[in-house]
Amino acid sequence: MKMNIIAGALTVCVLAAPALAQQGADGGNAQLSVQAYKAAEYPGLAGLPGFSEKLIGDHLKLYQGYVNNVNALSDKLAALLAGGKERTPEYAELKRRFGWEFGGMRLHELYFGNLGGGAPGPGSKLHKAFARNFGSLEAWKKDFTATGAMRGIGWAVLYQDKVSGRLFNAWVNEHDAGQLAGCEPILVMDVFEHAFLTDYRLERAKYIEAFMGAIDWEAADKRFHD
Repeated sequence: MKMNIIAGALTVCVLAAPALAQQGADGGNAQLSVQAYKAAEYPGLAGLPGFSEKLIGDHLKLYQGYVNNVNALSDKLAALLAGGKERTPEYAELKRRFGWEFGGMRLHELYFGNLGGGAPGPGSKLHKAFARNFGSLEAWKKDFTATGAMRGIGWAVLYQDKVSGRLFNAWVNEHDAGQLAGCEPILVMDVFEHAFLTDYRLERAKYIEAFMGAIDWEAADKRFHD
C-alpha cells in the first residue's frame, strides 16, 4: 500500500492549461492557468478480501468523476473571475459546489489509501494512542463502528486534533459538512451506499466488518503524529 500513499501524494499535477483571458501589452488580465488534478491509482486494491472487483471498479469510477468535476469547476470559476463575473449567482453556486466535489475527491483518496489489510501491532503509535484516548483498541473500534453504523449517508472518520493531539471518531454528513476544523483525518470509512450496496445490499454492518478487516494500519499509522 506504500505505492498508494505515494500516488495520493502525487495526485496534484500542474498541466499546461489554455489561456482563459489574455489582453495585449497595454494592460488588463494576464494569461491565466489553473491547477489540474489527476486521479490516483490503487492497484493494491485488486483482490481485497470482502470487496468484489466490480465494487472496487465502480467506486474508482465514481472517484474519477469527482476529480473531473474539480477540474471542470476550477476552469469555470477561473473564467468567471477573469471575466469580471465573480459577483454573479452562477459564480456563488459553483464556488459552493467546488467544496463538495473537492471534499469528495480527497476523502475518497484517503479511503482508498487506508485499505489493504494488516493489523495494528501493540507497538504501533496508533495502538498506543487508542489506549490513551479510548482505553483500548477494542473500545476505539466499538466507537468507530457505531459511528459508521449511524443512519444516514456519509463518512466515519478518525481525526487527530492538531492542537491537543487528541483522537476523535466523527461523522461527516457530506463531503464538505461535518469535518472537524483543524483536525487531521487518520482513518476514513465511506458509508455512502455506493461503497457497499453491490456486495452487501442493505447489510451495512457486514460491510463495516469487512472494512475493519481490510484496513492498512501502516498507512493510518503514517498519517498519525504522536
